[in-house]
Amino acid sequence: MIESLLIANRGEIARRIIRTARMLGVRTIAVHSDVDAAMPFVTEADEAVCIGPASARESYLDQGKILAAAKATGAAAIHPGYGFLSENAEFAEAVQAAGLIWVGAPPSSIRAMGLKDAAKQLMLAAGVPVTPGYMGEDQGPARLQSEADAIGYPVLIKAVAGGGGKGMRRVDTAEAFADALDSCRREAAASFGDDRVLIEKYILGPRHIEVQIFGDSFGDVVHLFERDCSLQRRHQKVIEEAPAPGMDDATRAAICAAAVKAARAVDYVGAGTIEFIADASEGLRADRIWFMEMNTRLQVEHPVTEAITGQDLVEWQLRVASGEPLPLRQEDLAINGWAMEARLYAENPVTGFLPSTGPLHRLRLPADIRVDTGVEEGGEVTPFYDPMIAKLIVHAPSRRAAAAKLARAAASVEVWPVRTNAAFLARAAANADFTAGRVDTGFIERHAERLIPSADPGEPVLQAVARALLPTVGRDPWTALTGFRANGDPDFRMQVDIAGVTHDVTLDGAALPASVAEVEGEMLLFLDGQAWPFSLPRADHAGGGHGPSDGAILSPMPGRIVSVDVEEGAIVARGQKLLVLEAMKMEQALFAPFDGVVAELKAQAGSQVAEGVMLIRIEQQAEAG
Repeated sequence: MIESLLIANRGEIARRIIRTARMLGVRTIAVHSDVDAAMPFVTEADEAVCIGPASARESYLDQGKILAAAKATGAAAIHPGYGFLSENAEFAEAVQAAGLIWVGAPPSSIRAMGLKDAAKQLMLAAGVPVTPGYMGEDQGPARLQSEADAIGYPVLIKAVAGGGGKGMRRVDTAEAFADALDSCRREAAASFGDDRVLIEKYILGPRHIEVQIFGDSFGDVVHLFERDCSLQRRHQKVIEEAPAPGMDDATRAAICAAAVKAARAVDYVGAGTIEFIADASEGLRADRIWFMEMNTRLQVEHPVTEAITGQDLVEWQLRVASGEPLPLRQEDLAINGWAMEARLYAENPVTGFLPSTGPLHRLRLPADIRVDTGVEEGGEVTPFYDPMIAKLIVHAPSRRAAAAKLARAAASVEVWPVRTNAAFLARAAANADFTAGRVDTGFIERHAERLIPSADPGEPVLQAVARALLPTVGRDPWTALTGFRANGDPDFRMQVDIAGVTHDVTLDGAALPASVAEVEGEMLLFLDGQAWPFSLPRADHAGGGHGPSDGAILSPMPGRIVSVDVEEGAIVARGQKLLVLEAMKMEQALFAPFDGVVAELKAQAGSQVAEGVMLIRIEQQAEAG
């Protein structure tokens, strides 16, 4: 077994590799940028080396710095994780030339599968079915247009060196082809330095199905069954699962055999994934599934395969890289239950999935499932790298049970002030079409209106906030009114502020499974994967939760005192502004409940105060004398 391992990556995959390496007794070395110095993967490794500034180009993509760190720490091997340099054949060769073990695919396999057109030609020669299309050398606009016309619209223009959804354009008509081609080429040149493209038949109702394969240095190759990654947004995977819904034994046998054949065609060693596109318009059929590409590395979604097979794929990687044979033969592998993985991102679906960065004052992830995360509460999501906070991974006996478990897990996520897609994930996993297995790559686009949460609090949020405030305000006449109903309990009506907007609420019905917490001086409600800051509304006739009789002005919420407008001993009139309190960039003024004098002044501008603290006490003028 490898004695020491440098991990040329960061975040959750670095922690994932460290976890298995520690179990096997392998010493781990982390490399990190300066902004990642306090990240969990750095502190969990046995040793860590800073390799540069935040820019990935000057740190995680700098091959020389990584190799120098390996030499300085005496590392025996390098694991690239996924992303960054994981599919860089030149880096793999440099690692091997330095006398180190490369925990990844052979450089020749990376090169063979690195260009989509060459890979498809190779697969055709190996007898692996590929999507109908054009992969020729003639890149003239007229030739590409004529090939697209011959294939029949819609077609997909794809960058030869593409990946991650970049350099791809769907074209529905011949008239739209030229503009789409120009746009695709510009993006491909900017992203990959290569503007060559190929043309594919665009599959209507497509399913994205991939097969996990593994090879060793003795020539053995096995598959660990398939995953379905059809739930995508802008070609980026959102929820993955294993096995694929609707997959019968005959189709599974055909697609997995094709994947093994593809791996053998490039003498593959290590973990890899063969990706297929399926025309599922009439269900999954072996004659309607075609090779798309091969990922010559471990995949982000590998945990779902681990869950259904009971295998540790990182352990397999380290054993194969150490020269050992595959841990199991094909006949020893079987599917057990159903697994799903959702990618929890620091992004706000309400604003079009814009990234959300900043400190993680609150980070509570479900404790009853597998969670792979690269951050912890008190850390930070920076703008420099992938915004994934965690992977939520569930396993259950059936698909419906797994979907329900995933929906509950996503709904229980609590993150603040960074915004996440947790509510979006919960809604997707609970969607009736999803639970019924009616999925394809257009699922999110079709259901977007129901999947994207509203920016406005609905009745469940209002009810939960009101119940949270009820013990604080009691039945104060200035914030609540009690009505009467024959043969029933009275309603309780009150006003609450949610994200700076005042709402009238009538409390009725059962309590909801919400969580309330004070985070950095703010009161927050967590419900169904969303976070809502809340407080009592501005009181024009009272301060805090007290009536006018005692004259005590209490802080209605945690916050900072912006200004104090009176002095102790000052005479004030009813409704006169006394001070201004701020929380979450929202200001709230507190006013005198009656004519009187400032008998006590405990508020000081600039100070932080907790909820319920007395700030000012007003005495009636008749009693002041």
